[in-house]
Amino acid sequence: MLDVIKGKITLIWLLLIMATGLSWQFGHGFGFGEDFRRGTVAVLTVTMIKVRFVYLDFMELNNAPKGLRLAVEAWALAIGIILIALYLSAS
Repeated sequence: MLDVIKGKITLIWLLLIMATGLSWQFGHGFGFGEDFRRGTVAVLTVTMIKVRFVYLDFMELNNAPKGLRLAVEAWALAIGIILIALYLSAS
């Protein structure tokens, strides 16, 4: 049981939970005052970091062939940039 608690996946899971709490705080204006645009961009950035953790560690792309891993990481980065750009252009 102690091995499970000390495992890498458990630590990443805890980081994902903390990142969710941080996103929640950003969504309520933590550190940004009344400027909700910066808060939204911060939430989207944390979300993309969480997506990367899920891809690499829970979907086990850490051990995937280099081309597949690069393609997935490039796709996630592109989607993140597109989402942020669309949000900023619409608001």
